[in-house]
Amino acid sequence: MAETKYQEKLWLKSYEKGVPEFVKYEEICMPDILDRTAKAFADKSAIIFQGTVVTYDQLKEMVDRFAACLSDFGIKKGDAVAILLPNVIPCVVAYYAILKIGAITVMNNPLYSDPELEHQFNDSGAKALITLDLLVDRMVKLRPKTKIKQIVHTCIGDYLPPVKRILGRWLKKYPFAKEVKAAPDLYLWKDCLAKYPPKPPAVKLDFQGVAMYQYTGGTTGVSKGVMLTHANLSKQVQQIEVWFPKFGKGGEIILGALPYFHVFGLSLVMNYAIFKGWAQILVPKPQPEALLEAIRNFRPTFTPLVPTMYIGILNHPDLKKTDMSCIKGAFSGSAPLPVEVIHDFEKATGAVIVEGFGMTETTPATHINPFAGGARKVGSVGVPISDTLARIVDLEDEVTDVPQGERGELIVKGPQVMLGYKDRPDETAKMIRDGWCYTGDIATMDEDGYFYIVDRKKDMIISGGFNVYPRDVDEVFYLHPKVQEACAIGIPHPTRGESVKVFVVLKEGMTATQEELIEYCKTQLATYKLPTEIEFRKELPKTNVGKILRKELRAEELEKRKKK
Repeated sequence: MAETKYQEKLWLKSYEKGVPEFVKYEEICMPDILDRTAKAFADKSAIIFQGTVVTYDQLKEMVDRFAACLSDFGIKKGDAVAILLPNVIPCVVAYYAILKIGAITVMNNPLYSDPELEHQFNDSGAKALITLDLLVDRMVKLRPKTKIKQIVHTCIGDYLPPVKRILGRWLKKYPFAKEVKAAPDLYLWKDCLAKYPPKPPAVKLDFQGVAMYQYTGGTTGVSKGVMLTHANLSKQVQQIEVWFPKFGKGGEIILGALPYFHVFGLSLVMNYAIFKGWAQILVPKPQPEALLEAIRNFRPTFTPLVPTMYIGILNHPDLKKTDMSCIKGAFSGSAPLPVEVIHDFEKATGAVIVEGFGMTETTPATHINPFAGGARKVGSVGVPISDTLARIVDLEDEVTDVPQGERGELIVKGPQVMLGYKDRPDETAKMIRDGWCYTGDIATMDEDGYFYIVDRKKDMIISGGFNVYPRDVDEVFYLHPKVQEACAIGIPHPTRGESVKVFVVLKEGMTATQEELIEYCKTQLATYKLPTEIEFRKELPKTNVGKILRKELRAEELEKRKKK
């Protein structure tokens, strides 16, 4: 094969008509975008939550009130504030309020265990926390180990319509918490909004300054804080806007099922909707029944989801009573989407699903399939979006471009690439070299400039749309007094995509059961990281320098499953 010159950008010939090679960016931060949108679409729906509608004018007022509250707490420009919430109204409000006063947002996964949260709170230096009442008692106990002073708590029922609030308690459909124990510096969300006028201090935001610490994964010593700037966030939504030229401002309704504590949902749903003046339907627990109910009741026109959500929708009995013709476009990411799922969903909706690629370190999108004109290629993550460069380099020297069609590591460059990892210059230097972000994914590119992810150099497991880093799981096992060696891999799972299997070597004279070790993991790991299988072995395959061969274990496991 002839050598490919990636600088020739073969992918440009595959762009949808009207999509530019470069973007003329406006230097505007997300809080200013919200203010502008609120002025243009004051009375239009911004958020829909279980039937409660918040207009853009109301959203701006809530953001301004909570920004004033945070300022009164003593939060200043450059301070970090943590959010530990699912997709609920206070999540959106708190995020924009934190940014508005120049503070740094730290989004956290409510499914994380206390050790995982303790690490992220401390690594970020978070000074305040906004969370659910269901988590308050745990967070109050954890607070002395962190720099957090104030804890503000909301409830799923805070913004339910009155009828749903009454029925929810009666039918036990919504998770209403028990009464929260009194503690110092503990505040009710609605009290904070009521107390402060919508007049936060004016803070000049630095477009190139850090807006977020977005954490990559699990346990102490492993999870890294990705520093995303105001420019990263703003330019990413502007890149997405030019990629979908047929979707205008105002008028559309996007399904907010992707968790906003993950950068996929945060950028491509929450921030993008506010940039476009669209309504976003918040789904805090995106199970198939809830997703189908949201589609029936609120008629979204755009549905960014992960493969497990599409699979769940198609296999749920409620699909038969759900008219999905409202959907104009669908987007899938985080894991490969099976071809039969694409065809079944498109048959049910008449819409086109486009797959894409991204990572936390790239805010996240770098590649998306063209949306219109039949240019999508099933199985491909698409082509580099506007203002984004991509190359595939040799796996050994990590510099030389491989010929078109050959495998190598995907590297990308663009305005969406992170500033770096917080307080980890060595890790940053490994990840970003001469402006190129090394994804750790093994890819190929075809003759039309479409990219295909064929393997993962980093051995990351994607379970139910969530990233699981094998080393996170390994380290938990190494802390167990009976375990001598452990190695986690991803194995195929019918609905999650992948689940976790761990190979364990016990210390001499020790005995343990699979159930015992899984129970132990429940106190140390988020639910989606828990192993579904544990295999005990006398030894694990290793290199001549003693490094466990994770890939060999995975290849062996996949081969064994083929024979079943």
